[in-house]
Amino acid sequence: MPHGRKPVATALVPESHQKGMWRHVREQIQEGRQVFVVCPLIDPSDKMGAKSVTDVARDLKKGPLSDTRIGILHGRLASHEKEDAIQKFRDGKIDVLVATTVVEVGVDIPNASVMVIMGAERFGLAQLHQLRGRVGRSDIQSYCYLLPEQLSDSSEARLRAVETIHHGFLLAEKDLELRGPGNVFGNAQSGFPDFQLATAADTQIMKKARDYASGLLVQDPGFQSHPRIQSRIQASFEKVHLE
Repeated sequence: MPHGRKPVATALVPESHQKGMWRHVREQIQEGRQVFVVCPLIDPSDKMGAKSVTDVARDLKKGPLSDTRIGILHGRLASHEKEDAIQKFRDGKIDVLVATTVVEVGVDIPNASVMVIMGAERFGLAQLHQLRGRVGRSDIQSYCYLLPEQLSDSSEARLRAVETIHHGFLLAEKDLELRGPGNVFGNAQSGFPDFQLATAADTQIMKKARDYASGLLVQDPGFQSHPRIQSRIQASFEKVHLE
């Protein structure tokens, strides 16, 4: 973290505490700060039941942030509309920017002190960490609020990890521990394969195995001196081809 910056205070906010949270957001705006509100969707979706940019912008304008200047930003806007929204936010002409994850990278607004993430359980830990990184970009204290829609035990564990871990690499290891690595071959992005000698959290063992495998590839690229390894690799690739 650059010198002088403070860790972003992060909190999981259940529905019963959200009224007080929005009061704090208003206080930040009254002090001259700006706010990101990130939503999972652009438009309402009955199937997903998730908060959308259009819903949230309307509800905030009618409710807790009624006297603030609210703008929207999402991927379906034309390029000039996106640039205009970001420029107005950068120039302080917008207090609250309600957006999708298009703000995840490349948006630098040092005056923004609050990141509110709606439907936070729908995002991966790395993505939550990236979104949190849009605030806390100056020496002022900043805040990240995680607002879940449906909180299971597993999703609560993931969001609690974001509350307490601010180091990206440590958070990635926690994500691996909680979700599993997914398939080496195949299309599953998470889940626990049947390790015989390790668990998904045994990263030190995995690093040693990787280093040994890398050295073996240098010594014997075709595995001519290791026929059993050669046959196992061949069988794995044939299985992928058949699938």
